Amino acid sequence: MAIKVTVWNENVHDKEEYVRAIHPNGIHNTVKDFLMRSNAGLPEDQQLIVRTATLDQPEQGFADGLLEDTDVLMWWGHMHHGEVSDELAERIVHRVWGGMGFIALHSAHMSKPFMRLMGTPCTLHWGDEKKEIMWTAMPSHEIAAGVPEHFELEEEMYGEPFMVPTPDELVFMSWFETGYVFRSGCCYKRGYGRVFYFEPGHESRPSYHNEHVQRILSNAARWAAPHFAIPHEIKCDWEPSLV
Repeated sequence: MAIKVTVWNENVHDKEEYVRAIHPNGIHNTVKDFLMRSNAGLPEDQQLIVRTATLDQPEQGFADGLLEDTDVLMWWGHMHHGEVSDELAERIVHRVWGGMGFIALHSAHMSKPFMRLMGTPCTLHWGDEKKEIMWTAMPSHEIAAGVPEHFELEEEMYGEPFMVPTPDELVFMSWFETGYVFRSGCCYKRGYGRVFYFEPGHESRPSYHNEHVQRILSNAARWAAPHFAIPHEIKCDWEPSLV
């Protein structure tokens, strides 16, 4: 069966002229378009069916059972994390524990779902846009398939310490011309689900038009998809507060 991917976006910056110049139909549709293009020549079980959702839609984008019909959720957030309801964040976390994949993009390191899944502050150093060299630290990983040893971007600077748990697998690392380094592609397993954090994607930069970034996220969508049928619903008997 095909993999059902939902790309979620705040869709706030996207209404500004400087972002529309890069993403005319919004960041979520830029990502949707290249994910759909990645289907070319692949067998049916590797095909991606891609839907989009935004904060300003009914039920914050998840009306009509969309979350329950999602295999992989890609999440782009920046300045409006606090507007996402705690109830939605907890639903997402429970879906991940039950097998749904979750891919946190750029500033989504501070999103409620990601912070809840990590259980840590998820803070980092950041600065102005600088040259970034992204290095493939784990070339044997599925997410790194077809990605070169390194490539360059111009991105908002993120730097260590990145207050997340030690990744189960560190696929990419980045160096910025300021001298900062950053764990820019981190994999985790949470229950039956897989989580990938990927750093590039500032709204003022064209990183999602870069062929290597597109390859990484297309690979990540397929890696994060449930790899077997979950025999029962995962339930937590504890309810810690959201960070």
